[in-house]
Amino acid sequence: MEINAKLTNSANAVASTKIDADTIAKKVDDLAKKAAKNLKIDGFRKGKVPVAVVMKRYGAQLEQDAKQEIFKNIIDESIKSINKKADEVIGEPIFSKYDEKDGNIDVEMEISFRPEVNIDGYEELIPEFSTPRVTKKEIEDEINKILLMVAPLEKSDKTELEKGDFAKFDFKGFVDGEAFEGGEAKDYVLEIGSNQFIPGFEDGMIGLKVGEERDVSVKFPAEYGAKHLAGKDAIFKVKLHEIQCKKPATELDEDMLKRILPGEEKPTKEKVESTIKEQLKNDKLRKKIEEELKPKMADALAEKFNFDLPKSIVEQEINLQFNNAWRSFDEATIEEFKKDQKAIEKKRDEFRAGAEKSVKITFLIDALAKKRGIDVSDQELIQAIYFEAYSNGLDPKAHLEEYRKRGVLPAVKMALIEEKLFNNIFSKNKDDKEGE
Repeated sequence: MEINAKLTNSANAVASTKIDADTIAKKVDDLAKKAAKNLKIDGFRKGKVPVAVVMKRYGAQLEQDAKQEIFKNIIDESIKSINKKADEVIGEPIFSKYDEKDGNIDVEMEISFRPEVNIDGYEELIPEFSTPRVTKKEIEDEINKILLMVAPLEKSDKTELEKGDFAKFDFKGFVDGEAFEGGEAKDYVLEIGSNQFIPGFEDGMIGLKVGEERDVSVKFPAEYGAKHLAGKDAIFKVKLHEIQCKKPATELDEDMLKRILPGEEKPTKEKVESTIKEQLKNDKLRKKIEEELKPKMADALAEKFNFDLPKSIVEQEINLQFNNAWRSFDEATIEEFKKDQKAIEKKRDEFRAGAEKSVKITFLIDALAKKRGIDVSDQELIQAIYFEAYSNGLDPKAHLEEYRKRGVLPAVKMALIEEKLFNNIFSKNKDDKEGE
């Protein structure tokens, strides 16, 4: 079997060969003999199973395994012949040709490699910016929010529930007429309008009078954490006992200062204002990085640095973007596409330029992170996924396992590296003067 392999550019190669039926048959026979030594089949002692019996029972699978081994050997030999290494391969090889006739296979595979990315001189592309300014009013507003947040709840004289009120109530949930586990509570306190409950629940309580009972109809979200409730219609029977409200303090007294700055030996109003100012400044900077600075620098990097892109990764990104767009197509459009393969290919190709830019930026960011010594440990990755799960009311272990099954952990890690990288760049290059 003669293998012809050549580089088409620095990041891609093509390997072609003709595999004759005898080569495949010999590989199948070798695999069958190995299996016969290890298989346990009723009626035969282990290691004494006739090859003919193995072939009769597992012949189709053995043929697939044989072809896979041959393809792997073709790839391995091709990589060696073009002076590349196995650890340089990225993505799955793409079959650009596969003709099978009379047991013979004429095959051509495209193999991609991690590109070499030189980002020398990237420093000149870091955008200039000023640290966001925080006004006295913003600090005062934040203090007022804190005072409201820590204010104790008091019974209100109101008789009818409004948005922003706190309701003390009983509830019991039913799906298909049956009460479900975890759907009942007594004297529960909920801020109406806080969106803590499933969509529609809090709105359904508005207008309730103290002592009144009501049935609130809702629908659990399709992505709800409890799978037996996800997407189900439900009725909650509620009874309002009391309407409560908060009456925040109007100033920062000594007790309030200690609550806001726990552990501070001598908390002062000035220290509170300074702490809040720094938090608001960091929040604004994070938003500025995400919405303005990072996109600006990423575009500049993509414009300045050019290199060959691995075709397999570009094709993966096109598939991802196209599949995401497919979900937004109406039924009529989908039916038309199903009838016209060329229309699908044309539509898919519309995503090529965007996919190439996305892949290019990913490799640039990866190179930049390595140059600046930025990485995310496995522990940091798990912590981030757990935090995401907790924030969305999901089981953290199940959430991590779901990511693992979908094979998206590398993408999540890359996103974390990207965030860490740009925070590092802009925190170390920020102008000490505040912007106006």
